[in-house]
Amino acid sequence: MEGLFFNVNYGYVEGVVRGYKSGLLSSNQYVNLTQCDNLEDLKLQLASTDYGNFLAQHSGPLSTSVIQDNLSKKLYQQFQYLKSNSSGRLTQFLDFISYGYMIDNVSLMITGTLHERDRSEILSKCHPLGWFDTLPTLSIATDIESLYSTVLIDTPLAPFFKNCLTVDDLDDLNIEIIRNRLYKNYLEAFVEFVEKEFGNPDDEIMTRLLSFEADKRVINIALNSLNNPDLSAEDKLSLFPSYGKLYPTYHNELSQVDDFEQLKQIVENVGEYKDIFNESSDSGSGAKNLEDWFYLLEMQYCKNAFTQQFTLSTVWAWLRSKEQEIRNVTWIAECIAQNQKNRIENYISVY
Repeated sequence: MEGLFFNVNYGYVEGVVRGYKSGLLSSNQYVNLTQCDNLEDLKLQLASTDYGNFLAQHSGPLSTSVIQDNLSKKLYQQFQYLKSNSSGRLTQFLDFISYGYMIDNVSLMITGTLHERDRSEILSKCHPLGWFDTLPTLSIATDIESLYSTVLIDTPLAPFFKNCLTVDDLDDLNIEIIRNRLYKNYLEAFVEFVEKEFGNPDDEIMTRLLSFEADKRVINIALNSLNNPDLSAEDKLSLFPSYGKLYPTYHNELSQVDDFEQLKQIVENVGEYKDIFNESSDSGSGAKNLEDWFYLLEMQYCKNAFTQQFTLSTVWAWLRSKEQEIRNVTWIAECIAQNQKNRIENYISVY
């Protein structure tokens, strides 16, 4: 029944997203990119893809950062086009997607200010999808409570600051704790929104994607806090999102692990995660680290999302796939620029 009326409100946007998806680089196109001898060749190869003459405005010498910035610019333009054509729950959904980038920008601004970096330099590194009007004023940060009451209370992130105002001093550890608590509250609110507003197949696909996002954060927090005397088991538990395949069965155990092997054994109890600590190479594409396995798993989930019709989850799947594509092209460009052809095939492609 849901599919019967889906196209009335969201058919156009879904059609645009599927058009964007068809423009993602294929395996053959990646092979062509890896055979380039210099960045000019790479530019010519990309010109024959969906990116077209994306470097037409650039007249100076080519560098990896220039290519990455211009690839990203196209992504932001496409996302904004979707947003300008959205309405109702789709607009809310796109807003929720943006909140994750806002949290990263807030953390970046506070950390940069703490280390006395130039404000314009920090702002240039902020993610455009997470931009909000009062972001530049975060450079006045001295303590989290005044920061919240003067700046963040008027932003969409305000509801996620519950349990974050107990941290007094702004140092590197506390900023990371605040960021993880924000993400925990954000993911739980996102799941609540999906379960409340979406029907099948949207809620099924999005809960799977958000479940993976939550588990990824839990594993990273547990791994990065091994043998850290500043974080107790209770502190770690307070940072774990109350969601995902690891929740609630393995959260207590993960908060108490004190060596890598224990962590590995617990995580491998979940069938889909049994290979993520496996660093052996496959398909001739080189050894994979933990981050690579996360990216590969996420791309497989995103690819599967496109097999369903009448679903808004394709927006999330396309956005994450496009971000991975930009990482891939940047990696290939960096390998070409540094003449590291032996590592050039360590990219992640599933389309």
